[in-house]
Amino acid sequence: MIQQQTAFSVRAGNLFFRYRDFLFPTVFLALALASRPRLLGGSFGTDLLLDLLGIALVLAGHVIRAIVIGYVYIERGGKNKRVHASALVQGGVFAHCRNPLYVGNMLVYTGLILIVNAPLMYAVGLPFFLFAYFAIVAAEENFLRGKFGEAYDNYCARVPRFLLSLKGITKTFANMKYNVKRVVRKDYGSIYASTLGAIAIMIWERRANLDVADTRGQVQGLVALLIAASLGYIVARVLKKTDRLDSPEEPVYKEQDSNSARSAA
Repeated sequence: MIQQQTAFSVRAGNLFFRYRDFLFPTVFLALALASRPRLLGGSFGTDLLLDLLGIALVLAGHVIRAIVIGYVYIERGGKNKRVHASALVQGGVFAHCRNPLYVGNMLVYTGLILIVNAPLMYAVGLPFFLFAYFAIVAAEENFLRGKFGEAYDNYCARVPRFLLSLKGITKTFANMKYNVKRVVRKDYGSIYASTLGAIAIMIWERRANLDVADTRGQVQGLVALLIAASLGYIVARVLKKTDRLDSPEEPVYKEQDSNSARSAA
């Protein structure tokens, strides 16, 4: 039974991995459009606390991603949209957590779901993303174990799958340099997408509940943030396209792979 469940997870994970760039945003958008944002306790004041918690989770997810990408360069997307790894990366954050990028991604989606605060999101969205990422990890672990064998088993025995091990973390980063340009170049799109999503949801929430309170000032503030975020996105894109974010010392690890196989989702 366990082997059957594992085989199913691996098959599902390979499918999710191949189509995740399109599938995950589409599922989230479809569920959001099928929902009506609900005010926690029927009050904007109370609901603001939930929004702030959601924003905190989104920020935490991106901070984790930024730390990972800034210290260890990763080629993304697998090979031909399939799980692949040319090397078993064990440096940087990967020395303390096997799937930090997926942890970050899940925090981002959980935060956005809290901001929407709709039953459909809790009942369908959250379980979907949890299962999808667990399945992708299962597929990657299956690939890595088959390719790297005992070396990967030893790595798994030493490093937690999702939790962060603090043992030796100071030593790990003592002689490593943080690459801000690489973080901006590699992750500005996903940062903007989640920022756009969070702001759009909060604007929609306030427009959908005008019977509760006058929210014109809040909407104007959110629109200003949206404009600022869009300008930031444009600047980052121009800098990338003009090669001003290139880093002469990268890559530290040159490979085409996935998250456990070392890629960002």
